[in-house]
Amino acid sequence: MSRSRDIERSLHETTERVGDRVRQAANGAAGTAHDLIERGRRATSRFGRHGDSYRRQLTRAAEDFADEANYQYRRLRRQVNRHPAATVAIVAGTIGAFLLLRKAFGGRDED
Repeated sequence: MSRSRDIERSLHETTERVGDRVRQAANGAAGTAHDLIERGRRATSRFGRHGDSYRRQLTRAAEDFADEANYQYRRLRRQVNRHPAATVAIVAGTIGAFLLLRKAFGGRDED
């Protein structure tokens, strides 16, 4: 009889431990979900109140980025037109460095 009681007690303790772990996991998941909901509410309220100003800031930042990219492109074209030999040397050096690195690191794979 004591053996069956030991088994029963062992099963009861195991189910209690599993139940505790499940409760802890559920509490953690609920806490995380609550935090995410709160963060979503704060973000929504922030964009709701100041949505127009954020929209304008994003639009200006995108325009500034496009203007800078256009400026750098025009500057590079002028550099190529003024110094074609230097541009060819830079491109050749870049390709040479790529091929050298490829040979150094890829040589083992080809053997």
